[in-house]
Parts: sequence; C-alpha cells; structure tokens
Amino acid sequence: MLRPWDIQFSFEDSPAKTLHSKLLNCITADIKNGRLAAGVMLPGTRSLAKQLGINRKTVQQVYEELEAQGWLKSKLRSGTFVSEIMPEQGLSASDSSLINNTIKTKPSSELAENLYLDAVALADCVSITNDGTPDARLIPYELLARTYRRVCVNLSRQARLGYGDPRGAIELRNSIQKMLFSDRFINCSNQDICIVRGSQMGIYLASRILDAKKGAIIMEELSYLPAHAAFEANGFKIIKCRLDEQGLDIDHLREILSTNEVSGIYVTPHHQYPTTVCLPMQRRLALLELSKRYQFSVIEDDYDHEFHYEANPIPPLASLPNSENVVHIGSMSKVFAPGLRLGYIVADTRFIERAAQEIVLIDRQGNTITEHVIADLMDSGEVKRHIRKVRREYKARRDHTAKEFTRLFKGKVTFLLPTGGLAIWVDISKLVTGKNIADFNNSDSTLNTFFAAEQKTPTHIRFGFGAISMDEITRSIEKLADELIT
Repeated sequence: MLRPWDIQFSFEDSPAKTLHSKLLNCITADIKNGRLAAGVMLPGTRSLAKQLGINRKTVQQVYEELEAQGWLKSKLRSGTFVSEIMPEQGLSASDSSLINNTIKTKPSSELAENLYLDAVALADCVSITNDGTPDARLIPYELLARTYRRVCVNLSRQARLGYGDPRGAIELRNSIQKMLFSDRFINCSNQDICIVRGSQMGIYLASRILDAKKGAIIMEELSYLPAHAAFEANGFKIIKCRLDEQGLDIDHLREILSTNEVSGIYVTPHHQYPTTVCLPMQRRLALLELSKRYQFSVIEDDYDHEFHYEANPIPPLASLPNSENVVHIGSMSKVFAPGLRLGYIVADTRFIERAAQEIVLIDRQGNTITEHVIADLMDSGEVKRHIRKVRREYKARRDHTAKEFTRLFKGKVTFLLPTGGLAIWVDISKLVTGKNIADFNNSDSTLNTFFAAEQKTPTHIRFGFGAISMDEITRSIEKLADELIT
C-alpha cells in the first residue's frame, strides 16, 4: 500500500548555517510542536534527500544523530520512526525568517525576465471559457468505479447510508486532517473540518456565518466573481483592495482598515485569481498580523494548492503564525473534476459548528458514498498518485502554452510564467488599443466573458490550459492570434 501523503519538510526558515543543522532543527521542531507525532514513519533517506535537494549522506547523518538523542527510532527492514518517548529538548524558528521561503516561488523561466504586471492595467480584463478548470478526461475512471462499488456495498451491508453528520463523514475528515498536517503544515483536528460541496459552497457558508453588521468584506481589485456575488447576497458591502506585481497591496489594505469597519477579507494567496500571482511570505505575515490587530476574518480560498511546478509552494495562511482568524477553504474538485462536488472548510471549532447548522438547513448533509470513496482513495495513496500524474501533465501543458504564445504572437503580448495553477495571465494591451469588448463578444472568438471591467477595452486574458490538450491549446491560441493580430 502507498503512503497516503508524503511528509513535506521546509528548513528555509531555520537560522542554522549548515544544511545538517537546518534539517536537524526542522525535524526536532516538528516533533516538539506535534506535527510529527509519536510513531510516525519518516521518509526514507533517499526520498527526503531528493525532496530537499541535498546529499543523502546529510540526511543519514541527521537521522543517526536524532536517533542517538532519542528523537527517532529505526526499525530493521521497516524504516525510521518518531520515538514514543521524547527527550527534554527542542528547537523553534522565528516568524521573520519564514520570508526566505519566497525565493522558491519566483518564476524561473526566461519568458518571465523583466516582465511584470502593471497595476493600472489590472483594472480591466477578459477571460476565456476555460479559465483554469482541470481536465476531466484525466480522471482514473476504472479506479473510481471499482471504489464506488466496493464502498457502496460495504456501507449498505453495514446500514450506514442513513442520515449522518452534517460536517461530513468522520473518515474523510480524518483523511483530510492527515493530508493538511503532513503536506501543508496545518495543525488542526477533525473537529475543525467541515466537508462541503466544492469551494463555492464553502465561500457561501462563510458569507452566511460572518456578520455583515460588523463591517464590510475586503476583496482584491480583481477577484473571483461568484465569491463577490455570495458576499453581496448576504448583505455585505464590498471594498476593493489594490493589486500590484506581488498581489494584494498591504499598504492599501492598511489604509482601508484605518477608515472602515471590516468583518473579513477574501483572498486567493496561492495563485491569485485571476492574475495567478503568488502572495509573498512577507505579505502573508503582514496580512495575518493585521487580522489579529483589527480582529477580522481571513477567508483563504486555496482552490488549486496541489498544482505547483517549480518548487514546494509557500505554506498556506492557515499554517502560519497569527492564523487564528483564518477560514481555510480547499477543494477536491480541482484534483479530479468540477463534477465531483467535494470541498472542505478548516476553521476553529465554533465556526465549524455554525457551518454545520447552516448545512442542516439547506442540504442536511453531503454525499455519504462519495465522501467514503475519496477517504478510501486518500488513505490508500491513490489520490497522491493521481496528483503526481496530472501535475506532470499540467506542467507540460503550461510550458506548451507559453511556447505557443511566444511563437504565434512574436513579442506582441507579455506574461509571467506561473509557478503553478492551471492558467496564464496574458497582457494583450498592445493589441487591443481602441477596440471595444463588444468586438470580441460578437465574433467567433475564444474570448466570450469578461469581469471587473470598468472600461470598454480589455487589457488581459486569463488563458486556461488545464482542461485542454496540447493540440487544443495550439488551436485556441492560433484562433486568438487571428482575432487579435490585424
């Protein structure tokens, strides 16, 4: 059986000077704070060395030293495990040094050199039909079918297909808790997790639970329109915060907070929607510090965390210091397909209890069979296997998309190669000067929707490459070039 999730390690925040000391501090700190519980099996030395990009001998020496100190215990032909009895020592890292993690998230392609997003130009944009959805053709259909059949039979025989917990099946909440703990550094219990039908339901529940009378909701200058609609539907005033080449403008956020009562802020820090920018660590820490000072909620829509291509992603807001007010929303729909309506909310227990009350009123509970199926696939390691497979495919599609934009437009458009996600944000302002958005909507173009448009001329496209093959990507960009280049 595959391990359900590889335990991820990050020692960029360690104040130590040598790789040996950094890894030593990282593991002991994770054991002390409970991320690595007693009895947990650590990655093999070869696997961990590959993950961190260091020499295997360094990992072997660290494991041997930690075993001598009593932190770890090796078992012949089984592996290395966290010791059941802990020594009386431990190491921790400071918040400010977390900023070093941002080095790994910067675009590395030559295509991104000297290019940046113009904050003024972000006031207007156009999206295409597929603006970042996954490819449902990549689903492991046979595996899903077999698992559905087995789970359905077992639940039926055990008479477990009646009404259940509105927070979702405990099996799936346990599986998600393990994944968040190991893969995303989020320390939570199954009581802090609520299963929902996709991230949009999670956003709507958050808009129901937060108090509109307490204050407004802040959203990024360009943002996810269904989220905007959910907050407005529940009586919130929306205040827009500026974006720049690094994402959310923290200075502008401070100005807003100094003059407005605010209930919460909705952000997409992993890959900002629609611009794909990854929010740097220093801005994440500043946002969380402001949340604690002004006591507003941070709704973190982590809609495509699984898809990162260049390096390990920056940890989510919910895993960082001062994250007490974070409501973390994730989705399994991007892993498989939007038709598999499954997401989750991670927040404090009181918030989750409120979410369960709202679910009872509108849906009673989720899909018990699907929840058990996904839990089964997560625990067996099949979800991790699928993510690895599609991540390689989506990276190839991203690179192909960049190559085709460069080949067909010959410098007439600019873009930053995203470090992850399923879309590219392309600046087309040089090609559309003087053109009206109606010229595109009324033609046989791949462009057919636009959002956050205050002017008549579009400046950017969010080109989704996830749901289409390489041949389809080429045809779409050729069609786009025919439309834009006159």
